[in-house]
Amino acid sequence: MSPALPARSTLFGPSLVVTGLFCQETGASIAVMLFPAVGPAGIVALRLVFSAIILCAVARPSLRGRRPIAWYTAIAFGLVLTGMNLFFYLALDRLPLGTTVTIELLGPLTLSVVAGRRWMNLVWAGSALVGVVLLGGSATHLDPLGVAFTLVAAAFWAGYILLSKATGRHFAGIQGLAVAMVAGSVVTVPIALATTGSRLFGPHVLIAGLGIALLSSVAPYALEMTALRRTPAATFAILLALAPAVAAAAGFFILGQTMTIHDVFGIVAVICASIGAVCTPPGKPGGRQKA
Repeated sequence: MSPALPARSTLFGPSLVVTGLFCQETGASIAVMLFPAVGPAGIVALRLVFSAIILCAVARPSLRGRRPIAWYTAIAFGLVLTGMNLFFYLALDRLPLGTTVTIELLGPLTLSVVAGRRWMNLVWAGSALVGVVLLGGSATHLDPLGVAFTLVAAAFWAGYILLSKATGRHFAGIQGLAVAMVAGSVVTVPIALATTGSRLFGPHVLIAGLGIALLSSVAPYALEMTALRRTPAATFAILLALAPAVAAAAGFFILGQTMTIHDVFGIVAVICASIGAVCTPPGKPGGRQKA
């Protein structure tokens, strides 16, 4: 057997994760370009509706034999998913893509630090804080309301992680995600219609909305699920921590967004904090840590 084959096999999973990140941030870049037409609420509605249609067609969630708690959990998951996306796009309307994704990463990072129960997690939390301070170092280019929107999106992201696990206990595969997308669509469509009207149904808007759904939701999920079968969980999590760098690259090449040296070091600090939190083994609940 050629010695190159094992290397290709080893790199295949990580390459899928990175491809998924590029798809996601490309979708976010397209969304930014569509803001003048339908605004953040319209983007969220289009993304959720098209994602719901595609996921329901693939997953075909069963509606019978479900306990009420299953529906409550899936609906709550959908509401959190909606809030996460809505505030993310509201932030993108005011902040660069790389900055927004970096600050939003504080949600899952905080969750990881709190769950870790080790003193080293305080180091990673400090690194993340330094990163955010550096991002705000040239505060004149950071919109305060945009930062606030991003922090709300970060909190919703942490809730998304928790409810994703809870929903997975009641639904097989992606059925729970499909139901959550439907619930989110029911909430966002009326808001989008009230704010954008008939512009939401323009042919170019619908085509772009479908593209955003495929790039930001469907393709990354499919790629990540395939990668998880070929990549250790720790490696997978570390690769996902590279999202701010990918977002900054997409913002630069697609949207023409530039970064200061403070921004670059801030993004690197948050990425290092995320990787460190992932690599630090969790402590024992209620127990003291060994020296």
